[in-house]
Amino acid sequence: MTGRLELPAKVAVLGAGSWGTTFAKVVADAHPGIQVSLWARRAEVAKEINEFHLNSQYLKDIRLPENLAASADLAQVLGGAPLVVLAVPAQSLRPQLKACRPLLAPGAVVVSLMKGLERGTDARMSEVIKQELALPDDRIAVISGPNLAMEIARKEPTASVVACTDMEVAQWIAGICTAPYFRPYTNTDVVGVEIGGIVKNVIALSVGICDGKHMGDNTKASVITRGLAETTRLALALGGELETMAGLAGLGDLVATCASPLSRNHTAGRLLGEGLSLDEVNQRMTQTAEGIKSGRAVLDLAAQMGVEMPITEAVVAVLEGRLSVEELAPRLLTRELKSEGEHQQ
Repeated sequence: MTGRLELPAKVAVLGAGSWGTTFAKVVADAHPGIQVSLWARRAEVAKEINEFHLNSQYLKDIRLPENLAASADLAQVLGGAPLVVLAVPAQSLRPQLKACRPLLAPGAVVVSLMKGLERGTDARMSEVIKQELALPDDRIAVISGPNLAMEIARKEPTASVVACTDMEVAQWIAGICTAPYFRPYTNTDVVGVEIGGIVKNVIALSVGICDGKHMGDNTKASVITRGLAETTRLALALGGELETMAGLAGLGDLVATCASPLSRNHTAGRLLGEGLSLDEVNQRMTQTAEGIKSGRAVLDLAAQMGVEMPITEAVVAVLEGRLSVEELAPRLLTRELKSEGEHQQ
């Protein structure tokens, strides 16, 4: 792909929720000369962004840069963009990609910001992208890390990880989204970066339930630590790297998601712990808590790989109505007694 290492004139971002809009803002802040084009599913959201430089539903009163424009016209957003960033709900990705495929610029690189597994196929988002767009691995990347959108939108310093099998491509993407307040690191471990971002949502649901049940910090610290252990087991079984799980896309993202009231998954878990039904939680949430959608797929994938994930198993049992939140706590740390160092086995 010629010109890969040059700054693009245009970057397309699909999905005008909190993270999609925030990432579009990061790129626009990083390079005022780049035109950032944001696809919004609803025309009224695009209108507000264009006329008032606001996305009030998701980012309240945070002003968006002048070089960020929105549209509900997919062809207009994608046209001529050598970098396409996807921030749509994980379960709607595949049909979205079918619409995108004929509109992609030749040679475009596609980046996933999504943290979920597809239900029914248990596929990671990069795998869905590869299947639907027929792209080679060096044109697919993922970005993950402790990326709570509202904090980044407020320009609070944040680090993240860009992963692509081609390090040169990862570095090119990192250069495009390096802002004074947003520092991306790079690696080639796409599997590990994705799995860290996926499983932490399920663990955050568990920690949220603990909060809703007014359990103490010892309990939450134990669940977070053992949650990282079972995330690591799954990542390694799928070919991910141990170092990734100890870094921003593993431990960093897990801590932020489990600890912050800004986390949708933590909030959903807390509401479950306070006694709301799953339907009531879904009605209360303005955005998707991916852990609710992906929990079963994570557990199915673990079963395929022969990996024990007791915390994930317990959370999925709660989500599917087979276990009450009162019964959850005793199930969180139920592996057989062994050395802590055996967490990878």
